[in-house]
Amino acid sequence: MEKEAKSHDSLNKVSKFMKFFGGRDIYFILGLFILLGLTIFIFQKVSFIFEPLMTVITTLVGPIIVAFVAFYLFNPIINFMERYNISRLWGIIILLCAIIAGFSLIVTLLIPVVQHQIESFTKNLPNYIDEFSGKLDALSRNSFVADYYAQAQNWFQQNFSDIPKKLSDSVGNFGHKFKSFVSTITHVVVILITFPFVLFFLLKDGGKFRSYFISLMPPKFRKDTHDLIDKMNIQVGSYIQGQMIVAFCIGVLLFIGYSIIGLEYALTLASIAAVTSVVPYLGPMIAISPAIVLAAIDSPFMLLKLAIVWAAVQFLEGHFISPNIMGKTMQIHPLTIIFVLLCAGNLAGVLGVILGIPGYAIIKVAVTHLFTLFKRRYNRFYIDDAGPYEFKDDEVNIEKEN
Repeated sequence: MEKEAKSHDSLNKVSKFMKFFGGRDIYFILGLFILLGLTIFIFQKVSFIFEPLMTVITTLVGPIIVAFVAFYLFNPIINFMERYNISRLWGIIILLCAIIAGFSLIVTLLIPVVQHQIESFTKNLPNYIDEFSGKLDALSRNSFVADYYAQAQNWFQQNFSDIPKKLSDSVGNFGHKFKSFVSTITHVVVILITFPFVLFFLLKDGGKFRSYFISLMPPKFRKDTHDLIDKMNIQVGSYIQGQMIVAFCIGVLLFIGYSIIGLEYALTLASIAAVTSVVPYLGPMIAISPAIVLAAIDSPFMLLKLAIVWAAVQFLEGHFISPNIMGKTMQIHPLTIIFVLLCAGNLAGVLGVILGIPGYAIIKVAVTHLFTLFKRRYNRFYIDDAGPYEFKDDEVNIEKEN
């Protein structure tokens, strides 16, 4: 009895700080972190053993990512059909038939027009280059611009004088680059062939997959896992759906504007803008570049008209389209978006730029939820010392449910 009393007293003597971090469980957690560190260290030393596994993962990641993007686009349509007593399977079949019909219509109507404009642009490209060079020469004769032009020419010669050497090195390494190019094309073709099958089963059994994953969690964590998945679905789904609609609206508005001002290759330029506008902030800057070049070659007045059209489209997108379509679901500051795009682009290239914002949204949801749990635990142990943490409206619901 005395030993039990002493052990009970020793437990009571544990500081509030240690209780806050789990009491004696903290030693177990530290042990897990040490084992995790040792596992990562050993993995680095024998990583060659896992190369087949990494090959399998990299092969599967592409179709799964593309299928998830399509899933968030089309799942609301399937859910809408279910409300009108159309079975999920028949809804998927109807949707796939509609997609195939729409794609065939686009190929039949739009592709020939875009192809004709691209061929025309390629044919006229030497004339455009000559006109652009002539305007640069005329501009360089201006006494005000001459000094700056000379400085720019010197800078260009210093930085690009070794281009022939770089080209010869590239040609010498042509075999390796061609093999890499063929590998990339093959990977893209595999993704395009396999992702429809992944999409079909995601649309058909997505709810079952989520329920099965939640059932794998310990009962204590199933509620938090369910909440996290729901929030991630809302964040990522709203972003993908909204960004696609916004990009389509920008493409349509630019096509109308380019057609009104008489800019050549309006459909091709608007299509490029619609595709690149999927990436916020950076996409529109890339999209406007070819239009600026063509407008500058045409005339200064065309450049002015292009600026008016672009300003009008950006005004409509920023004040009417995005606020009504995207809403405030993402709740990410524009500066944060720019930093995320820059970091994701350096880490994973074009794929990182495209997936950076949805990935950040998922991480933000997880971190926010964990911080809510932290605040709830803090209130349990320290509410009498310095007052409670305050919860936002969405956090209040979590607090009440728990």
